[in-house]
Amino acid sequence: MSRSEVLFARAVKRIPGGVNSPVRAYGAIGETPRFIQGAVGSRIFDADGNEYTDYIGSWGPMILGHNHPVIREAVVRACEHGLSFGCATEREVEMAEFICERIPHVEMIRMVNSGTEAVMSAIRAARGYTGKDKIIKFAGCYHGHSDALLVSAGSGVMTSGVPDSAGVPRGCTQDTMIAVYNDLSSVKQLMEESNGQVAAVIVEPVAANMGVVAPAEGFLKGLRSLCDEYQAVLIFDEVITGFRLAFDGAAGYYGVKPDMVTYGKIIGAGMPVGAYGGRKEIMEQVAPAGPVYQAGTLSGNPVAMAAGLAQLKILWENPDIYTHLQEKGEMMFDGIRKIFADHNIPYQVNSTASLGSIFFTEEKVTDYASAKTSDTAAFAEYFKYMLNHGVHLAPSQFEAMFISDAHSQEDISQTLELIEEYFRA
Repeated sequence: MSRSEVLFARAVKRIPGGVNSPVRAYGAIGETPRFIQGAVGSRIFDADGNEYTDYIGSWGPMILGHNHPVIREAVVRACEHGLSFGCATEREVEMAEFICERIPHVEMIRMVNSGTEAVMSAIRAARGYTGKDKIIKFAGCYHGHSDALLVSAGSGVMTSGVPDSAGVPRGCTQDTMIAVYNDLSSVKQLMEESNGQVAAVIVEPVAANMGVVAPAEGFLKGLRSLCDEYQAVLIFDEVITGFRLAFDGAAGYYGVKPDMVTYGKIIGAGMPVGAYGGRKEIMEQVAPAGPVYQAGTLSGNPVAMAAGLAQLKILWENPDIYTHLQEKGEMMFDGIRKIFADHNIPYQVNSTASLGSIFFTEEKVTDYASAKTSDTAAFAEYFKYMLNHGVHLAPSQFEAMFISDAHSQEDISQTLELIEEYFRA
């Protein structure tokens, strides 16, 4: 048995399913999860000493690559003073100032510990600000595992969400309404049916949890207009896209200003952290400034803040990184499109800048229903081939590939060669 297999056999005895997050499980593709021992740059190494070119990047935050020396040094220096105080620190003020002074739509910000917590808190703040209860989310968009957002992601419009997980009472999702991504008419329909009771519309501006699905022309601007018309708060969930598509995220990339935004681990350079922010009058509703309660003992953790500030400063001071990421994304995903065209392969390639995915379907993918037409068994065979040839992808048809600044043209060329070999065979 490999070391990963031995570790997994131990893990399943003490950890549900043998993993601490379902996305790490390899059950859907019939493999044992690889247990990772280390990573540097674009490379990741498992417990058996195997080396892979990594396109997960801790699910996005390793935008500069793994184990960046400047970030590592910032963490080491921060640790010398202690790991956690449960008290206010200068670094969390620096982080708040750094973000708010550079991102026009973030006037105030609150640090939390995960993307899930950021989204849950942002929705509570939006409800407190508007005095309304209902929210609209989109089928196929994932916003963490809080009860109100774990709702059935069907293909049609739903006025009352159905819990998508055991343990979630129907009462927790009765005010969650489900619209169709890239379909403004479905949002307007729900707005009308709610009789003006929609507190917020929350959206992944680029959907990246049903595979990568970009917003159609005018979709995000249409959401902005509908929220203005019906006096609802527009929330961009930028846990994936924040500081990745551009320094000011998808909001800047597409030129649409949300009322609130949520961030995840990218503002901690991969450390467990999140944040939500936006317009001052909304954020001032949050305790202790206002009546919307939200707290966190470890929020603004000094080590996480040190790591995140180091990464954000590099990104801010080196805007050419975003140019390089765009070029690398085009090289990768246009390269796959060419392979498919040359070999008359009918599958779809969706991408935005350094995010992308292959859908094993002949149907153009624009929303959750079309994404679900993908052949997951065909994806599993592709995944196993790539993994066994040294390319580390997400073990799911419905996750993104993440390209980092550390990926070289050679990395991408070698990956494209493997993809062509697989589909040619």
